[in-house]
Amino acid sequence: MIAITGATGQLGHEVITALLKKHNPESLVAIVRNQSKAQSLAEKGIQVRVADYSDKNALSAALAGVEKLLLISSSEVGQRAAQHRNVIEAAVQAGVALLAYTSLLHADSSPLQLAQEHRETEQMLADSGLPHVLLRNGWYTENYMASVPAALAHGVFPGCAGEGKIASASRKDYAEAAAQVLSLENQAGKVYELAGDEAWTLSELAKLISDTTGKQVVYQNLSEADYAALLEGAGLPGPFAAILADSDTGASKGGLFDDTHQISKLTGHPTTSLLTSLKNAL
Repeated sequence: MIAITGATGQLGHEVITALLKKHNPESLVAIVRNQSKAQSLAEKGIQVRVADYSDKNALSAALAGVEKLLLISSSEVGQRAAQHRNVIEAAVQAGVALLAYTSLLHADSSPLQLAQEHRETEQMLADSGLPHVLLRNGWYTENYMASVPAALAHGVFPGCAGEGKIASASRKDYAEAAAQVLSLENQAGKVYELAGDEAWTLSELAKLISDTTGKQVVYQNLSEADYAALLEGAGLPGPFAAILADSDTGASKGGLFDDTHQISKLTGHPTTSLLTSLKNAL
């Protein structure tokens, strides 16, 4: 059996969709926090088991009989390391044969603050002795598409990434890569640096928005502090705004760039283009 944590989240949903193309629903386990949100999964014949990242006993029960586990990293920044430790210890206790973890692109050398908890988790996995594979995900294109409506309204796409190249891919791309790894044998010990085939700058994104919509949008490069303040002024919580601004600065240092095309090598087709993602967002 293959289990997926965070199965009702956006990435988890896409992974299950991809796995259903290769596996019977009865062989899949959706680990969720809220049973009611998983009704559509249960209706497909997928086993739904309830467990929170913070409840190790529930996790151990949810992993009974599971051969392969996809640990989708927690969304609770600052609490991730402790939560991931619970999942790893439960997986060891349950005798899981392979754990795949969604880490961060080049986590071992990334300049992004977000990398710290991923590095801690990777070290926990190494120390645990549990056979594992690292899926080091780059940025979701959707992260930037969410800013397109405001950019069109104001004619400005703000950021602090300078001319840093961002090799993003869609959630569906990352999900298909994860599903492929979970479906292959002999994956323990492998590290996949997962990113889009196409790398672009925020200036190039602004131009693409202009060219596609006919509305003039320019990229405004700010300092990290000013960009964080802008995000906070737009309603984001201060700590989250700071993380996003730090990630943009990390992009300016090459932290979100990779040109090894490992997603498309796994899936056998190109990753979703920036133009396709933009048209979907519009």
